[in-house]
Amino acid sequence: MQAAPRKKNPPLVTGISPKEGPPGTRVTIRGENLGTSTKDVISVMICGVECVMSTEWKTSSKLIARTGPGKGKGDIIVKTQSSGQGSSNVGFRGYFVQTGPLQESAVWVSETQWVPPTMERSSMSTPLVIAQVDDPLGLSDEGNQGKFPEDELLELFPEGSGDTSLENFTPTWFLLENHHGTGFDDLKAGLAYLKRKSDQRSEGPKAFVKTNLNTIMECQHVLADVHCKLMADNTDTNNSSITDDLEKLLQNANKCADSLFQDVLGRKDSADATRNALHVLHRFKFLFYLPLNIERNIKKGDYDIVINDFARAKSLFGDTDVQVFKKMLDEVERRIKDFQDVLHDKLLLLPSNLSEQKRLIRFLVELEYAGDPAWDCLNNQQQWLIDLLMDCKTDYYTKDKTKYLEDGLYTTAEEIRVPTTQRHLFVKPGKQGSLTRSPDQTPAGWRFKTPQKVLYIEELTDIMAESFPDLWKLGHAYFSGTLIETNEKDKKIDTTKHSTFKKMTGEVVSLFSNLSRAVFMPESIESLPSKQREPFGDWSKSKHEMPPSWLPHCARYIRSCVSTLSSLDLPSDAQDVLSDLSYDMRTHCMVVLLKQAVSDIESLHSHEAWNVEVDDVNGGTTQLPVLFENIVNETVQHLHELVTLHGTKEAEIFSQRTVQKEVNYLCTSLLSAFTKCLQELAYDGDKFSPKEEDDDISEAEEVVPPLDKRLIIMLSNCNHVLNTVIYRVIENLEKHKYPETNKVFTEASKSFKQLDEKLFSAYIEEKSNPVVGPLEQNLYSGKYDFKQFVKPTGVRSYLKFALMGIIQVHAEVFSISPVLLSRVLCQVVENLTSELSRLFHCVHNFSNNGGLQARLEMLAFNDAIEIYKTESSSQHIQDVLNRLPSLRSEDRGLLEELLNKFKSNMKFQLMCFHSDSLVN
Repeated sequence: MQAAPRKKNPPLVTGISPKEGPPGTRVTIRGENLGTSTKDVISVMICGVECVMSTEWKTSSKLIARTGPGKGKGDIIVKTQSSGQGSSNVGFRGYFVQTGPLQESAVWVSETQWVPPTMERSSMSTPLVIAQVDDPLGLSDEGNQGKFPEDELLELFPEGSGDTSLENFTPTWFLLENHHGTGFDDLKAGLAYLKRKSDQRSEGPKAFVKTNLNTIMECQHVLADVHCKLMADNTDTNNSSITDDLEKLLQNANKCADSLFQDVLGRKDSADATRNALHVLHRFKFLFYLPLNIERNIKKGDYDIVINDFARAKSLFGDTDVQVFKKMLDEVERRIKDFQDVLHDKLLLLPSNLSEQKRLIRFLVELEYAGDPAWDCLNNQQQWLIDLLMDCKTDYYTKDKTKYLEDGLYTTAEEIRVPTTQRHLFVKPGKQGSLTRSPDQTPAGWRFKTPQKVLYIEELTDIMAESFPDLWKLGHAYFSGTLIETNEKDKKIDTTKHSTFKKMTGEVVSLFSNLSRAVFMPESIESLPSKQREPFGDWSKSKHEMPPSWLPHCARYIRSCVSTLSSLDLPSDAQDVLSDLSYDMRTHCMVVLLKQAVSDIESLHSHEAWNVEVDDVNGGTTQLPVLFENIVNETVQHLHELVTLHGTKEAEIFSQRTVQKEVNYLCTSLLSAFTKCLQELAYDGDKFSPKEEDDDISEAEEVVPPLDKRLIIMLSNCNHVLNTVIYRVIENLEKHKYPETNKVFTEASKSFKQLDEKLFSAYIEEKSNPVVGPLEQNLYSGKYDFKQFVKPTGVRSYLKFALMGIIQVHAEVFSISPVLLSRVLCQVVENLTSELSRLFHCVHNFSNNGGLQARLEMLAFNDAIEIYKTESSSQHIQDVLNRLPSLRSEDRGLLEELLNKFKSNMKFQLMCFHSDSLVN
């Protein structure tokens, strides 16, 4: 099951450089989740001002922007489409600076703040902007110890500034920032200095005049000279105006111009008359040149111009009685008729996209084509699509029957598809997911080649997904009246064809469904008559079986095609056909893959390498439980992604009871199949050996263990599956919403428990016989008789041999699966005590020494196997002790001494039992 998409963390701004500046400052913003692209960033707020228009996205952790007219300190808030609105760990302080009239600025600067003090004309004038001295108070800041924190100043004066050139200048800020360590007397002296500078500035105009006095005098002399020359000119004209001569000259020039252009104006009037005549003739020239223009525009593809010219000619000359005009109009109509035939032939030429078809239909309607071009196009496209599907079937059906060459390739050159499990081949991009074979690689065998059935389904679904929507959309536009925009009221849609069109689309959909079913589910179309089934092909007679691993691939293509077609709002009948096809294909895919998984699990015995890995939780297991779990989980996951997940218009795959029952049966078989594999390895493991391609298996590991060891290994595997794996598998089935998983769990657990009991009994029998079998013979070895009068000297060998047999079983079980120690040894001990009880009950008479000997051996055995005693084994030991003669007081010391001697001699051998007690 695909994990739900996790929502991304909101944007977080962690740094900005620089941290302050005037409007237009270029800043670099750094942080996390700052968008995936420029389009993803929808808002960048700096000090409360939107700056997204100037923002440049670099990476998801870096933005570059320019600040707006923000004032004071504020946060940087980034908002993206993918992650929403974010937050900020840093801030930016915006401030305004007084910008001079000759300085560049990124924002609009009001010039009302500037009043130029002078309009200098020489290099000696005062500057336009008086430079500010280092300190307006004329004080030194040497007495200040450190700089006053700027953050505290911002908190005290949020809207203020210490810059004297800004309009929000705050004196208190300036004094704290520059003179927080200056004494009061020095501040008074600074105030006096500031007053003097202010008085000097008020005297600025007088200083300007004094400085530029020479220039002013020069200007005065020049003006005087100009005045003198004007007066002299006035005297030379005898007191008349100096402009009289100029006026006379202008009047003479006007008369001359009139005489020159009189002829030109006459010719202009003649040209206007000629132009009017040509304009009238141009109207008829349009008709004479129209045939030639029609040919030219048709060749250029300007069909709209042809149609407009033809409509214009009919409106102008349609009712004329002039023979010449009638003759030209007939020629035009003949050429338009030929043009209509060309458009109609082009309309029926397929394949063609929907927009081009609509365009051609519109042209034919506007040219008043006889007939219904849209309906002709629908019929032609439906038949073309049917032929295309049938040709596709014929092509691949023929190829599927083609014999292979010896290297496994087709006799004709074809694409080579690499299954998803073969990742190591050289791959080139091919057609729609297909892969082409490199020239230097020749894969041998069918498994490296895409089956023809798969290629057939790919092309069949591509044809439907690409061509059928155009047919349906064209028909929908035809019946809705949107195909042709016309203002003619008498132009009505023939609604009687609507049912015919539904039948046409239904035929195409049914054909597609039956062609797909014939490949994978031929039994689903057996109800059709044989003559109807024959065109779909008998794919069951294919010479080359398609591996089941290709089924999900084919199901994906069919479902994708059905999803595309279902979005067209098809009629209910066609929609039901497509839905049934998708549902049956999903169900068929699930059943086949589950059966294949059952077969894979049953054949896992060929992968057994008999390498036992022991851990404290699961005990000793081979690789089989892991392989078993992987097959089940991969099958479930594969089916979930490709089958069980359903779209908006797809039915839930477990909605039918018959499917539920079949899936439950297959899931139970899937889990129970592993018991068959374990049983075969346990009893007939010597008949199987690891596959030769497993290069990592050494020769020593390839030796199959004997029966008893195979039994305990498979018992450990079974125990691990029963107690751990099966729960995880059932949890995975529930996670993917498989029905009635409790029944599957019950049946599977029952199978594994039965196998567990069977393997356990067989192993106990194998390990008990060597221990219990020789017990009676060893008990009476040396013709020992419990009626004898010889005092015991220690525990006899038969019991030591029995204990060594138990220790041997302990060592084998411990090396394979420590978690089974208690269960196995308790049963072996129970069998041994039962045999001892039987043997001692066969002794009818004990002497005192014989009874002491028997008591010594039973107590020694009881102490040795203390941690593995069961209620039954304890009862057997107690029954033997009860049959023995009562212990005499003088024998107690000897009994204790012999018991201690036995424990001391067998200390190392019995140490494994004591370590087990610590573990338990």
